[in-house]
Amino acid sequence: MILAKKKARVGRAVRRSAEGTVWALDRRLPVAEGGGLLRKAFPEHWSFLLGELALYSFVVLLLTGVYLTLFFQPGMTEVVYDGSFAPLNGVRMSEAYSSTLRISFDVRGGLLIRQIHHWAALIFVAAITLHLLRIFFTGAFRKPREINWLIGVTLFMLALVEGFAGYSLPDDLVSGTGLRIAQGIMLSIPVVGTYVSFFAFGGEYPGHEIIPRLYTTHILLVPGILVALLTAHLILVFHLKHTQWAGPSRSNRNVVGKPMFPHFMTNSGGLFFMVFGALAALGGAVQINPIWSYGPYRPDVVTTGSQPDWYVGFLEGALRLVPPWETNVAGHTVMWNVLLPAVMLPGILFMLLYAYPFFEQWVTGDRREHHLCDRPRDRPTRTGLGVAAVVCYAVLLAAGGNDVVAYTFGISLNALTWVLRGALVILPPVAFVVTKRICLALQERDRERLIEGEETGEVGQSVEGGYEEGHRPLDPHLRHVLLSRELPEPLGGGSGRGRTARVRTALSSWYYGERVEMPPEPPEPPEPAVPVEPSEPSELER
Repeated sequence: MILAKKKARVGRAVRRSAEGTVWALDRRLPVAEGGGLLRKAFPEHWSFLLGELALYSFVVLLLTGVYLTLFFQPGMTEVVYDGSFAPLNGVRMSEAYSSTLRISFDVRGGLLIRQIHHWAALIFVAAITLHLLRIFFTGAFRKPREINWLIGVTLFMLALVEGFAGYSLPDDLVSGTGLRIAQGIMLSIPVVGTYVSFFAFGGEYPGHEIIPRLYTTHILLVPGILVALLTAHLILVFHLKHTQWAGPSRSNRNVVGKPMFPHFMTNSGGLFFMVFGALAALGGAVQINPIWSYGPYRPDVVTTGSQPDWYVGFLEGALRLVPPWETNVAGHTVMWNVLLPAVMLPGILFMLLYAYPFFEQWVTGDRREHHLCDRPRDRPTRTGLGVAAVVCYAVLLAAGGNDVVAYTFGISLNALTWVLRGALVILPPVAFVVTKRICLALQERDRERLIEGEETGEVGQSVEGGYEEGHRPLDPHLRHVLLSRELPEPLGGGSGRGRTARVRTALSSWYYGERVEMPPEPPEPPEPAVPVEPSEPSELER
């Protein structure tokens, strides 16, 4: 009895203390408003974790980058190496390369942290790419999320810049070759190319300023912008809420999912530790970027068989596929074989990415808010365009290693280059047509399932001797998903006059003209009439 009373007094004291603390904090911070935030609904589908995969890779990048910053020397002053890696003792090299060797062989855990950092950079860019593809194919960029799409594309572009800057810092023979290519790209810009190169390198190539400038860009400028944009991106995600897949009780007017606390935070925290563990395992077991095998950079030496990281490999492939075209104009030589693939191609790529949400909105004339994800098969033209772009990227990436492929399989490098040129022209349109046909075929299959039901695998024979497949009614949840699609109608001829209106109408018909109409939802069966027994007449009626 006494113990119970003491326990009750302690409980009351703890509650009063907690209430006082919360009250004091709430008068200074928005604590009360945070309670509703903890109950925010998050989607359960695995595809929504791709953005968090990018976020947690970035966190690992920041943690490992801080450690590497303590030991790296971003200088281009020439020194003589005298360290633990005996094969390079006595070799003249830059301070940057020497300090990278020191991190790899003399700093405790330095090689592990360096390799985790490099793997995290690759996963970071890959996760952003997959996240953007998921958003594109499901239409999650539509109103009201256009700004978040713009932020995501900017994050993708900055991730490429950040990766290239970090890749170039060790000043080894491979990264130095990449910088030499970058300098050639700068020089290909008409009129101002020479000035751009002089500004970046601090004089004639290679100069003594490029590594310190890349270092400042890599650890300060770009990470600061990335953190700011990630913060803005997350704020908009919380404000606009996630999109969700169609299903019962899910619509454009609600959000269904797991609450942020404790379900989502538990899953998300587990994902972070999984990402960190996987990156640590890769850093400890899978060697990446062994700069001691390449040697220090020398302008008069070029490595053979060297490949850039995958995210800039498509630019390398584009440079190798464009023929040696050039034009002389007023005493100036325009090198189209460098300007087209390395300057104009990335510019066009990002311009299309930035403009696409507004272009599709203009084609459809749809100004409504959309919170349900599209099934890719229901938007065959958009899905075909996305697959064609992925195939184009794959061809360019393969072209970036055409010398390695030719050497490995013992085939002609020139023949392989011409084959890849043809593939770059032929395969993307073929991929678009095939993908669109597949999407329409899948829509037709969905229609058959709605009409006939799910196949049971059983075959019955009728009295007349014919055979019939057995079917069972479609699952109500699946039936709801198949019928919950929002397809804009193609714009008619009355959408406007003039050339622009005709182009818009033609594009709208091309986008949404081909479709498979789903059967209408059958009406609900009428409720059976409930018999009403006659009641006794009241006194007034009598």
